[in-house]
Amino acid sequence: MAAATDPSASTALITNDAVVMGLLAVTLGAIFWTASRPDGFWKKFYTYVPALLLCYLIPAVYNSIGLIDGNDKTLYVMARDYMLPSALVLLCIAIDLGAILRLGPKAVIMFLTGTVGVMLGALVAFGAMSVIHPETVAGDTWRGMTTVAGSWIGGGANQAAMKEVFEVDKFDPDMFGQFVAVDVLVANLWMAVLLFLAARSEAFDRWTGADTSAIEDMKRRIETYQAEHSRIPSLTDLMVILAVGLGATGLSHFLAEPMVAWIGGLPENWNLEDYSLDSGFFWMVVFATTIGLGLSFTRARSLEGAGASRVGSAMLYVLVATIGMHMDIGALLDKPGLFGLGLIWISVHAGLLLIMAKLIRAPLFFMAVGSQANVGGAASAPVVASAFHPALAPVGVLLAVLGYALGTYCAYLTGQMLRVVAG
Repeated sequence: MAAATDPSASTALITNDAVVMGLLAVTLGAIFWTASRPDGFWKKFYTYVPALLLCYLIPAVYNSIGLIDGNDKTLYVMARDYMLPSALVLLCIAIDLGAILRLGPKAVIMFLTGTVGVMLGALVAFGAMSVIHPETVAGDTWRGMTTVAGSWIGGGANQAAMKEVFEVDKFDPDMFGQFVAVDVLVANLWMAVLLFLAARSEAFDRWTGADTSAIEDMKRRIETYQAEHSRIPSLTDLMVILAVGLGATGLSHFLAEPMVAWIGGLPENWNLEDYSLDSGFFWMVVFATTIGLGLSFTRARSLEGAGASRVGSAMLYVLVATIGMHMDIGALLDKPGLFGLGLIWISVHAGLLLIMAKLIRAPLFFMAVGSQANVGGAASAPVVASAFHPALAPVGVLLAVLGYALGTYCAYLTGQMLRVVAG
């Protein structure tokens, strides 16, 4: 990781990566310190505002006011490639795989509902903006929308695939960048809403009449295990936890590189890129999750007693902060039409999820993670899942991997429907 960025390339007040990292660390520390106050103003404040939401929004404010440069993705790449896989491994160590399987089919149903919501939302948003502000969807705007569909169903690899399939840059060199902004801002706003709702899950579950016994059983098993094996971590414990997390991350990267190279040598007509199987990030996440789940069946699980999942959660919060620092709240004013399009789009996605959650009496956890596994992917789905309980983070990862597989096909179908609607 570079120690600093080129000051001439940014107008932000702080351009040194080390200083930005320090600022984010202090911000996270301040949030958690104030959230731990047992009484007074902060006690009342955090009754209504989840701490996790602030971990995301305050860095966004830093970027919006020009304090830091959100376009510099150095810290995000570090958190995504090093901390995310380490966190997945450490969170998976204490997981009860059988408990995940006992969660039942509702998690998958909500995930697929989220996928349909993105596809249907594209058509509804296009039609609505055709009436509200026709200039927003004039010409080849529909092509740019396919890239958002790819991102919101799958991930970055699927988004890039749609960019090439529908030749977005050929028709407008600025279009892809505009829709990346729509993708990031609207998706992050929705993530903020989900984090806000996570703190009110009990009220939501009462409204849907959801049976949360399987989720509560899973959390109870983890908490019981932690209580029985909990100990004050020694330096040896912490070093072993870091060794397991970062060692597994290194192994995941090591295995991902030859896997991608091998897949790249397979016949092109197999179209494996349609499943994002040529993505190094995809394989890195898969390997990290698999290693973590494998370790949960070994003596490594005893590391949970020394706080393995807490270390993993701390790494996830750093990822949250680096995600938030890319959001420019002021950018909403630059292209109001396109952002209006995105807001309508995500509203349809959210509305369909709410309807389905009520119909099948699904817990908020399934709705939130099913949505984020689509819209946010493997980088942020475990963040939302861990807002309910650290033990639930792997559920978000498993669903997000499914999104990678569906992303290109569903986004391509969405693009063809938009082509017909656009005439």
